[in-house]
Amino acid sequence: MTTWPPIREELAGIAPYGAPQLDVPVQLNVNENPYQPSAETVADIAASVGAAARNLNRYPDREFVALREGLAAYLRADVPNAQITPEQVWAANGSNEVMLQLLQAFGGPGRTAISFAPTYSMYPEYARDTNTEWVVGHRETDFAIDLEKARALVEETQPHVVLLPSPNNPTGTALPPEAVTALCEAVGDNGIVVVDEAYGEFRRSGVPSALELLDRHRNLVVTRTMSKAFAGAGLRLGYLAADPAICDAIRVVRLPYHLSAVTQAAASAALRHAPELLGYVAALRQERDELVEWLRGEGLEVADSDANFVLFGRYADRHAVWQGLLDHGVLIRETGPEGWLRVSVGTPREMNAFRQALTDVNGARA
Repeated sequence: MTTWPPIREELAGIAPYGAPQLDVPVQLNVNENPYQPSAETVADIAASVGAAARNLNRYPDREFVALREGLAAYLRADVPNAQITPEQVWAANGSNEVMLQLLQAFGGPGRTAISFAPTYSMYPEYARDTNTEWVVGHRETDFAIDLEKARALVEETQPHVVLLPSPNNPTGTALPPEAVTALCEAVGDNGIVVVDEAYGEFRRSGVPSALELLDRHRNLVVTRTMSKAFAGAGLRLGYLAADPAICDAIRVVRLPYHLSAVTQAAASAALRHAPELLGYVAALRQERDELVEWLRGEGLEVADSDANFVLFGRYADRHAVWQGLLDHGVLIRETGPEGWLRVSVGTPREMNAFRQALTDVNGARA
């Protein structure tokens, strides 16, 4: 008997990825920037999109040259030690599409991708969707990567793609430069090492970006997004910096005109307002650090975080805690290792609501 619809066998019965979307007063579950763009920024984006709309009868710039120039300029400002050129930049509809394109170009049947758990839950889905074999190593109890074990896994599996979020999602921990270098050297010219810096702008002072290593390792790819620090989750614009040859390889698999004229116009306008849009990053870092200190003061385990979220635990029944917070109007994420929960950093008002709700829930369970 055949099933309907005739979906690929390995996809049958699988639920689509997605965090709960619930209408509650305090939403701290998907690591969004809680601060909206200013009226000035909104007006510039609207005007830019309006100008692009006058030519919607024409296909957009397939190479999105102006946007790549703007992204390269932003990266040079963010990481002065990394002299990124437009030829090293590629963009797509969210870092999700960037990752998928990387797996399409460098993964595929007969090829392997690896990461180290706990890690971003979409990575194995990218591998599945591109028929890439997925192998997962494991992090230490402090969520760091043991380099000797990592090298051994690379030698054993000979991966074509290594996915390394830094700061890591869901733990928030960042990779030291020596870990990136060690894995780039271990993989060599047989594959690429992708450092996913979706939360890179939130890293603590003194924590370097992997962008500083690009000129040393031609197999290194660093991905970024405008969804988090740029307060552009609704924009859907992700990008990478890498050797120009890697960008050229992605061109082979990208869909024609994959970035619309509207997206290009909106993203370029947002880049013009980067100082304003990134203006709350320092405040969110401070809120995060204060939250880590408070949670530890409550007797909870908390992972060191360089992101705009915090992983905390451990609970014998984390779902009950998650539900208790939801009953108080606070939505966080039930993710990560068993017993842990993740909360996004919000405004001071939202963080006060979270603290009060968690105090009530923990007190009721005591």
